[in-house]
Formats: sequence, structure tokens, C-alpha cells
Amino acid sequence: MHFKKTSLLGLYILEPSPLSDERGFFARTFCKREFESQGLKSEFVQCNISYNHKEGTLRGLHYQQSPHEETKIVTCRRGRIYDVIVDIRPRSPTLGKWIGIELSADNLQGVYIPEGFAHGFQTLTNDAEVSYLMGNYFNAEAATGIRYDDPHLNISWPNPKMIISQKDRNLPLFNL
Repeated sequence: MHFKKTSLLGLYILEPSPLSDERGFFARTFCKREFESQGLKSEFVQCNISYNHKEGTLRGLHYQQSPHEETKIVTCRRGRIYDVIVDIRPRSPTLGKWIGIELSADNLQGVYIPEGFAHGFQTLTNDAEVSYLMGNYFNAEAATGIRYDDPHLNISWPNPKMIISQKDRNLPLFNL
């Protein structure tokens, strides 16, 4: 597995190293020792799946407030998504900056998102399935987010035809 650094400190793109033959391939997507050797959190307490019927579905930008912050490993197991991660760490030099990456069942990439980031995605295909390894338990009282169309963030979502929950439409703007 390769850990590719990004412009946001602590955030990594994960690139498995598939072993292929005439049957298909095998790839490791998580190894506690490999994550620990990179100085990354390696204890996860939940695994979640998000299934999305329609292309253009947008979920996020979500995070949990202190002391319930979450580390996440996000992968796309079916279809394709545009994954967006926003740095919301108050003392970070990249506070308010974001990156977007296409995750898909074909490219096998994942993203390691440490505590202190908001996360969301938009589906690029119908029937997209997203998997999350979570470093903390979900806490409904700590769950919050940032509006997907926050003008300070100016995120370039790829599909203007968006399917968004009312809850996500009502999230607050980012308070820099």
C-alpha cells in the first residue's frame, strides 16, 4: 500500500498495490502495521456503508464536534464519487482549504481523513456505494457539518444536478 501525502497535513490518499493474475486481483486496503509505520491512527470501531441510488447525490459536509471527532478511511466500493475533505482545524495553516478526489471501484483508491476535517461526497454514477472505517463511535449530539455551497470554501462540485437532503441544505456556513 502506498500513502500519498496531500496539501492538507495529515490527509493521505491510499493506493493499494493489487496482485493480479488471470483470476482477477488481490489487494490489501488496510494493515494496522502499515498505518502505524506512517504514524497514522490504526484503531477503528465502526464500519459504515452509504448506498446512493442516483448520480448527483451529495452528502455532507459532515463532522463530529469535540470530544467525538472521527478519523475515517473512505473508499468507494461500487460506482464513482467525488470525495471532498475540508480542513476545519482552528490552528491549521490550511484552515478552510479543501481537496477533492475521485474515488471509484476501478481505481481502488481510498482516503485517510484524520480528526479535524469535514467530509462529503457527490456521486458520479448511479448505484454508488461508499465504505467508511470510523475511528470513533457516532454521537448524534456531536454530529454537525458545513453547507455544501459555502461561499468561503467555493467547492467545485462536478454535477450541478444535485440531490441533497434537507438536513444537509440547512447546515451552517463555515465560520472562519
